[in-house]
Amino acid sequence: MATVSTAAVPAFARAAAAQAGASQTVSNPRAPVDATLTINGRDHVLAFDVRTSLLDLLREHLGLTGSKKGCDHGQCGACTVLLDGRRILSCLTLAIAAQGRDITTIEGLAANGQLHPMQQAFIDNDGFQCGYCTPGQIMSAVACVHENHANTDDEIREYMSGNLCRCAAYPNIVAAVKQARPLMQTASRD
Repeated sequence: MATVSTAAVPAFARAAAAQAGASQTVSNPRAPVDATLTINGRDHVLAFDVRTSLLDLLREHLGLTGSKKGCDHGQCGACTVLLDGRRILSCLTLAIAAQGRDITTIEGLAANGQLHPMQQAFIDNDGFQCGYCTPGQIMSAVACVHENHANTDDEIREYMSGNLCRCAAYPNIVAAVKQARPLMQTASRD
């Protein structure tokens, strides 16, 4: 039995493909579409089913397995990536809808062999235990700082609340965000 949401996916995917400038008419929702996605500063020309989530495309088509499939329902935040600098849940985002936009995954944060300040802060503050949620936590933490929502402990907790940690490393995550914040702000001014 199909629900309204599963029945609407092919229609939404066709609209997203048309809006994203796909050159093909989608008469069969299972037929692959050609798209170019910019991921971590690099263009990837791909052919995929319009119903493919961004998370599945990253993990299964490109081997970028840093973003985790936690709940696959948008409730845990393990799949968080940045789309044009804003955090999104990649399990709920159709890959075709990301065409023409800048996608950043955990693999794209480090530069020139140096960890991003937030990655280093998570290590310094033991902001992870099992590590499964860590990539999504870090991506949300980067966005939290960029959104200017990392000014107090309570604000950090509020704006990081969409990312769950089963190991309960929350105090360490808050400490990591506080450590990385001034370094990120200094880097953005340079």
